[in-house]
Formats: sequence, structure tokens, C-alpha cells
Amino acid sequence: MVFVLDVGNSNIKCGLFDDDRLVNSWRIATKLERTADDYGIRMMAFFNHLGRRPDEVEGIIISSVIPSINYTLQHMFTMYFGKKAMMVGPGMKTGINILYDNPKELGTDRIAGAVAAYTLYGGPCIIVDFGTATTFGAVSAGGDFLGGAICPGIRISAEALASGAAKLPRVELVKPESVIARNTVAGMQAGIIYGYVGQVDYIIRRMKAEMGGSPRVIATGGMANVIAQETQEIDEVNSLLTLIGLNILYHKNKKRLRIEGSQ
Repeated sequence: MVFVLDVGNSNIKCGLFDDDRLVNSWRIATKLERTADDYGIRMMAFFNHLGRRPDEVEGIIISSVIPSINYTLQHMFTMYFGKKAMMVGPGMKTGINILYDNPKELGTDRIAGAVAAYTLYGGPCIIVDFGTATTFGAVSAGGDFLGGAICPGIRISAEALASGAAKLPRVELVKPESVIARNTVAGMQAGIIYGYVGQVDYIIRRMKAEMGGSPRVIATGGMANVIAQETQEIDEVNSLLTLIGLNILYHKNKKRLRIEGSQ
């Protein structure tokens, strides 16, 4: 099995793959203050709960947007799994051509998502990842990652509204029945949800115009289903997109890991 981890600002999304099939997945909170032992004990608890053993893991791959946590996770895997984890980064075989001005600036989660989308759906395509930040990525028909856009995630936007206005409460992010709301909570929900849908649709339309053709739009991330129900531009929701991309990247690069490990 291959153990994949998508380390985000809020959560670490974990998955176990048997070839191309995701057999188990779970999330733990991202906490910078946790030690390697803290993470190791939590991982062992999940493995025990699932009836899995660490020695079933053939290899490990990590996508991380938090560089300061990488050593802790690597140390944890060495101690508890007896293996070195592969880190998504420069020099890795991806199957796509990254046209960013500085490819090192591109988030590794965005690379994994783009690899999965291009592999599963072909190009051209647009990937929208609703995470702590919402990211948009464009991949051409020939497999070039052209770039994209980044905006505050919907939860950040909702938190900023409640924090910045003294009389506005924090609200649950659910879709109200009407945009013309008759109370403050529903009014905030309408503005946040439907306003965000409008933002997403507009950015996608602009990206489509710049790309030309008819790119397929794939959404992933925690709020993807909520937004996709209202948007006019999202074609597919795949909540496993980043994990699938990590599994693909592992298999493309495992020979290199074995060579490095033997040195």
C-alpha cells in the first residue's frame, strides 16, 4: 500500500492506496506544536482502528504547504514506519509541464491536483480547490500548467466578516432558501454563499476565455459540493483529487526514491 498525506493549513488529509484504489482515508488537525511522537501515536491509533499495520505500507508521499512541519513528519515516519517519505517538490516527474515563472512557488497540493485532473479527465481542464484558500489552476490540452488564481477561502471570508463587524455573528455555512433574507444570519449566509458562487463563476469564465476551447472544470476541497450545487461552471466534483494525484506522483517517482535511499 502507498500512504499519501496532503498537509494543509487546517488539516492533514491521509489516504491509503492499494494500487489505484483508495482503501482508507482520514483527517487530523494540522498543529505546528505537535512533536513527531504526537503525530506518530495518532497515526498508530488510526492504523489500529482500521486494522492496518505499518509494515503493510510500501511507500509514503507528502504534499505540504507548511515547510516548518516537514521535518517533524519525516522524523515521525522514520521512527514509526521505518521509512523515508517522498516529498513533492522540484525535480519530481509529474507528467505535466509547469509554466509558472518560478515553479518552486507553486503549491505542491496544486501540483498533485493538476496531475490527477489531467490524468483522469484530460486537458484542457481547470481545477478549483476549496481549501483554506481557494485556488484555480489551468492545464492545457497538451499538459501545460498555465497558472491560475488564488483567493481567500469561503471560511476565511466568513470569519473576516464576523470579526470585522461587531454586531455580526459567526454563522454556519449553509445555503439559505432565498437571497432576499429576512434576518441577519440568513442574510450573511446568502451573501457569503451566493456571493462566493458568483466569484467562482466569474473567475472560471475569465480563465476559459483566456484558455480558449472548452476546458472541463473539476472542483475539490471541503466546500466543493456546496458551491457546485449553485455554480454554472463546475462540471465535476472529486473530493479525492489531491490524494489521487499524490498516489500517481508516488508511482511516477518511486524508482528515484529507491536510488536515493541506496546512497
